[in-house]
Amino acid sequence: MGIIFDIKRFAVHDGPGIRTTVFMKGCPLSCSWCHNPESMTAAICTVAKTVRVGDKTFTENETVGREMTVADVINELMKEKIFMEETGGGVTFSGGEPLQQADFLIEMLQACKQNEMHTAVDTSGFVKWDILEEVARYTDLFLYDLKIIDDELHKKFTGVSNKLIMENLTHIHELGKKVWIRLPMIPGITFTETNINQTIDLLKQQKHSIECVNLLPYHNTASHKYDRFGIVNSLPELKSVMKSDLEKTKMQFEKAGFLTKIGG
Repeated sequence: MGIIFDIKRFAVHDGPGIRTTVFMKGCPLSCSWCHNPESMTAAICTVAKTVRVGDKTFTENETVGREMTVADVINELMKEKIFMEETGGGVTFSGGEPLQQADFLIEMLQACKQNEMHTAVDTSGFVKWDILEEVARYTDLFLYDLKIIDDELHKKFTGVSNKLIMENLTHIHELGKKVWIRLPMIPGITFTETNINQTIDLLKQQKHSIECVNLLPYHNTASHKYDRFGIVNSLPELKSVMKSDLEKTKMQFEKAGFLTKIGG
């Protein structure tokens, strides 16, 4: 049994083809800019939701997260299998951090492979290697989130050291697994000249396993979630990043030899 907080159908930014993305609750990081703050805690929670109809507003309770069995999830995924097959798509497990529910994730990945579905795992890489190694056995593609190369800054803005994340990226590279690097472009934090240059230098060491680099522009559209879930927003004034702002950065990665896309 696992805790899922969303299943997104017809996803086109979470790996190749048309995919179904399964969002799992719980995350060991506490990124200051988190787009899904409702995913941070592993527990199912209930929050008040304000609904506006015309000139009237109503408050109702919203439950975030639900328990699902492997069979429950597979049943939902099978409804979309034809779209996966026709487009070279598949299933992506995201979060939160899916590796927080490692045993459940492994069972789901095994079930997906039994049903001939392409599998991708979107992860921060912050997990013990023996767990990630087992997950890798049933994972066709890793969407690997890199944030800040400087360890002290990483601790400041995510709450954890990046040493384990870097070590695991090297191990995945050594396994020969396919990797898409995902870089959230947060103004003044990850989207800085220093961090971009350090990231390029790091990735050059593992170039042949990296299929592409995704530059993910920050959007502040999720700021209202912090109020809804009673979570302190430490970056309330953070401005959105436009795709046009990332053209120079895209060219930097391309010059270093990486297929690079703005967005997922």
